[in-house]
Amino acid sequence: MAHALPVVSLADYMHGAPKARTAMVRTLGDALGEWGFCAVGDTGVREGLIQEVYAALREVFAQSDSEKARGAIPGSMGNRGYIGRGREHAKGQTVGDLKEFWHVGRDLPELGDAGRNAWPAHATFRALSTELYDSLDGVALHLLAAIAESLALPAQTFAGMVQGGNSILRLIHYPPLRDLYTPGAVRAAAHEDINMLTLLCESTHAGLELLASDGTWQSVATPTGHLIVDTGDMMQRMTGGRMKSTTHRVVNPPTGDTERYSIPFFAHPRPECMLTQIGAPVAGFSGDRSPISARDFLVQRLTENGLKA
Repeated sequence: MAHALPVVSLADYMHGAPKARTAMVRTLGDALGEWGFCAVGDTGVREGLIQEVYAALREVFAQSDSEKARGAIPGSMGNRGYIGRGREHAKGQTVGDLKEFWHVGRDLPELGDAGRNAWPAHATFRALSTELYDSLDGVALHLLAAIAESLALPAQTFAGMVQGGNSILRLIHYPPLRDLYTPGAVRAAAHEDINMLTLLCESTHAGLELLASDGTWQSVATPTGHLIVDTGDMMQRMTGGRMKSTTHRVVNPPTGDTERYSIPFFAHPRPECMLTQIGAPVAGFSGDRSPISARDFLVQRLTENGLKA
């Protein structure tokens, strides 16, 4: 079953008339509160940039496993650099996901190996991924301000935590499965995102599904020229469930010769920021509400996902 996400324009929030801005904030807040997902257009990301990044990714992930492995950073818990096939699994799962990816983040020397980047041997990967990181980082800050406004909170409630934070650009390759399939494995098993807000670029092929409140899986495709946005566990925790962290997955293709590329941007707070609940929780919210630092929450969840070192 397919689901058409609500669509908003970031330009309406940034430059629109008061009525358009108010409507955008309301639609975004309602979508994330009900579905945990929304589509966002008019983001200001340079036209053609995402496709340029995908072209570079195809060349990077075509390199040998030994060459790619030179970009792995031992001791980083997968926060930066190359993470090989099957290394990450969803919380509660034991079988690794059928994907490999490269993590690019802000240089944060205070985090040691978890805060430094490693770059593949490629002429344009660093420049293009850095440009996309910076663009999506800016979009995320505006959207976080709009989310705060939808909750009648000060604009910097969430954006102020994420500015200069440990946000991650994940550049994913889902290889063809003909020779790489592991019994019981899927491209990305059912999970919720860890972070505050995720911005998902248009993928090269379908496969994303979200779990609706009626228990059915619904396929989601990114409208051309838009980003898909979803709220993660950190946001759900801080808002007492008013912003929903929705279970989603990436299913295996109908034929084993299809490969897929995808680029999510995970907006994370600065490590020292405390995830403290703001306001009363929604009725029935049973999540943990005790304060915890963004650093400790991330380490806890990465460990549960199998990225212990």
